[in-house]
Amino acid sequence: MYKALVVENGVQANEKISMLEMEGFAKENIFIFAHSTDRSEHLTEATETGEVGFKEQGFFQSIGNMFKSRGDELRSKFESLGMTIEEADQYEMELDKGRLVLVASDIKK
Repeated sequence: MYKALVVENGVQANEKISMLEMEGFAKENIFIFAHSTDRSEHLTEATETGEVGFKEQGFFQSIGNMFKSRGDELRSKFESLGMTIEEADQYEMELDKGRLVLVASDIKK
């Protein structure tokens, strides 16, 4: 199960992260996505949230993402957190608009 939220900026992201924590999601299971890799990494570090990696995607998928376009990489990460292909496409389009996508997941792998 996952919960996805679209926000405009880091301030809104912080507010939603606090809300997700109150709903029972652990910070390491909350992921922030931005279309820019630098922005995504900066926000993840600043908010002390999780990163989608081997645990969520598995080794081969994580390595494969190194050779994909940013959009393909993001959709792959969304799918690894439980989204359908259609949902992953929808949220990737939100990122194209400069928004941020927060995904809280309770998937145990």
